[in-house]
Amino acid sequence: MKSHRPVRARNASTQTAEIAEAPRSRSPRQPRRQVVIWSARNRRSPDGHEARTRAEIARRLAGLAGFEYAGEHDPGTSYANRPYFLPSDTLTSATAARLGIRDADDLYGGVVPAAFVATKTITHPRVDSGARAPPGWSDEFPQRVAKSVLCGYSAFARSDALRAGRRLLEAGPVRVKLASGIAGIGQWVAKDGAELAAVIDEISDDELASSGVVIEENLADVITHSVGQVRVPGMSATYCGAQRLTTNNRGSDVYGGSELCVVRGGFAALLGLGLADDVRLAIAQALAYDDAAVRCFPGYFASRRNYDVAQGTDGKGCRRCGVLEQSWRAGGATGAEIAALEAFQSDATLQVVRAVSHESYGEPATLPDSAAVYFSGIDPSVGALTKYAFVEPYDDAR
Repeated sequence: MKSHRPVRARNASTQTAEIAEAPRSRSPRQPRRQVVIWSARNRRSPDGHEARTRAEIARRLAGLAGFEYAGEHDPGTSYANRPYFLPSDTLTSATAARLGIRDADDLYGGVVPAAFVATKTITHPRVDSGARAPPGWSDEFPQRVAKSVLCGYSAFARSDALRAGRRLLEAGPVRVKLASGIAGIGQWVAKDGAELAAVIDEISDDELASSGVVIEENLADVITHSVGQVRVPGMSATYCGAQRLTTNNRGSDVYGGSELCVVRGGFAALLGLGLADDVRLAIAQALAYDDAAVRCFPGYFASRRNYDVAQGTDGKGCRRCGVLEQSWRAGGATGAEIAALEAFQSDATLQVVRAVSHESYGEPATLPDSAAVYFSGIDPSVGALTKYAFVEPYDDAR
């Protein structure tokens, strides 16, 4: 990556339609809103990198919005004003209602009518109309996004997964992905029926029934684009960029960070830049995916949208491009998103920046002077890890 001296960010410890920035107004007598973290406690270690990263994200969101940071949400506390939530997961409508979350100005993340809507299984159709699906399943959604995704199926039963995989194997190798998998974990490639059966056999019936699995054409020489839009009260930004892989402490390839081109405002501003045709295609596919979610899943809203769009070569040597999945919660690129928002807040004339997030395993990385560190230490599960983000001037020649 071309070296630039990073722009120093402020140091604080759409629906498919574009989101316009709105001025913040607050009565001086009204207590400031508090940013609180809501966590799926049974899935997270309080000492792990995820929990400590969320705490730093929450502190920085509070600085951006002019709120106070108040730690973990306490259901027994009577808050003076409506809290602003940073959830660890995309929330269901029922959970959001219980927490008092009414719209996208009440959280950094998203709300969906049922838990499966937040997973990658919504991307593809069932193998046939008789295949199992969870309550609230939409057959319309995969129809709407068919031209914006790769070839694949979603399954919630072993027999359905095997039938779907065998059908796709006629065109080449397939990738099997757990709906619950994140950061590239929980994925396998099968080249024939025997390998497919072995992979599916390792997945429990409970996992299949509760979360489901995706069987999708496998691509080689993949570039994964990130397309997204984020909003905090009073500010919005839109971006495109690419992910990078890194090697974790166990020798596996996992998500290693993102490099984003971030603009102040909405997609019109982003598309006004000199973007390459493949990037414009990725943006168009992400917008189609988001529009379908709005139309097919009543109750869906989000202040943080991120879409992974893969471009690569299929089993027949043809170039393919499509949305892999959505993320309507704080994720790996969130450090870069916040770094960009902080830069825009500190300089009203700034319209576009390059924002970078890194996840580096092993010995601590050498950091740029202006880097915001989200985690640096020994995680109980993954070992030594450093997570940081920074911004630098945008250069459209890169």
